Amino acid sequence: MVRLSGTRAFEIAQRVWKDRRTEALASRRSHSIFVGRIVDPATGELVDEALLLLFRGPHSYTGEDVVEFSCHGGPVILAKVMAVLMREGARAAQPGEFTQRAFLNGRLDLAQAEAVCDLIRAKTEDARRIALMQQQGRLSQDIARIREELVGALAAVEVTLDFSDEVGDLDTTATLQRIRAARTRIEELLASAHHGRLYREGARLVIAGRPNVGKSSLLNALLRFDRAIVTPIPGTTRDVIEDLVNIGGIPVTVVDTAGIHATDDPVEQIGVQRTRSSIQGATIVVLVLDASQGWTPEDEAIAGELHGIPAIWALNKTDLVPPDAIAACTSELIRRKGDDKVIPISALLEEGIPSLEEAIARVLHMSGPSHEGFMVTNARHQAALEQAAAALDEAQKTILAGLPPDFISIDLRGALNALGVITGETASEEVIHRIFSDFCIGK
Repeated sequence: MVRLSGTRAFEIAQRVWKDRRTEALASRRSHSIFVGRIVDPATGELVDEALLLLFRGPHSYTGEDVVEFSCHGGPVILAKVMAVLMREGARAAQPGEFTQRAFLNGRLDLAQAEAVCDLIRAKTEDARRIALMQQQGRLSQDIARIREELVGALAAVEVTLDFSDEVGDLDTTATLQRIRAARTRIEELLASAHHGRLYREGARLVIAGRPNVGKSSLLNALLRFDRAIVTPIPGTTRDVIEDLVNIGGIPVTVVDTAGIHATDDPVEQIGVQRTRSSIQGATIVVLVLDASQGWTPEDEAIAGELHGIPAIWALNKTDLVPPDAIAACTSELIRRKGDDKVIPISALLEEGIPSLEEAIARVLHMSGPSHEGFMVTNARHQAALEQAAAALDEAQKTILAGLPPDFISIDLRGALNALGVITGETASEEVIHRIFSDFCIGK
């Protein structure tokens, strides 16, 4: 599809479009589809047979006149159509420019515009659902309700400043109630932020352990295809290998690493160092243990390197050990670990993998509320909410300290300004430009 938007969209499209109708495109009904041909006006050459869609502003995606050409697929055809249109006066769109025009023309606020990008980039069904809720205005509605509460509080403060003789002193009890109600709702949104960002940005799961404990086999089992080479030779994996998988609705990058061990091989030393670096950047670590060998001093040393990173211990190669021995080893590992996040598996036979995935999902989900509701997913939104919350905390302190209403007004305006950054009312041009520059071309 090739999209034209702007005051000259109909005029430029008219120059390249031919169909059986005699009336000009500018005279035709909005939200209509026509069958015809795209022709190079300079040569009369047929470029493509296509569909043409008309959208008259302001009832279009951008709020401007929009023409969309639905062409046959293929980069050569689309490049030719683009070349013909640009020769007739159009220009190539900047990244995110169509959505930016929708924002500037009031079709979307800034939070909704950002959700368009999130929707396109969503890697799981849950991420898509949350992005769609934001694009449809869920976050914007929450922010609007909070701002309405604060505007009411600010109005009460400022009327006492301007008309104190007529209205008397500020009702601090009512003002505090408004501020606390707004502060509570902001806190609810912030409580979802860390968890929500996992759906947007994903988590990073690092598979770690000694050489030849089955780390690469586990990667393949989680991905449901052979991504890593597996051999009985210790040290087969010497570099970091990663791929994406959906675990509990969260896009998780699973990282297979070289086995951590002492070695004189310079290539293996580099692999071990990369493993340690990967662990430091992990959201969660799965430490793979060999059930046929049990807990070893090497395992203990690796566990000591996790430094508080959430971890699950996967007791692998259970197909080589009798059931009673597996149960005894699992109990001993749970005692050592201090929690129940020890999962017996056979990566080779793909046994216990669903239980491991459930354990991973529980660790990822326990940092936030149920994912059935809407969540804040954007770091920019989180920072603005934190700024608004801090301003409201100051406003409460100001009231309780008995300071003049002027100081309360300053704090309330600070909170309103922070919330306006989310939806775009008070966002700077630099912020707006940066947001849309992250979009892909054509959106």
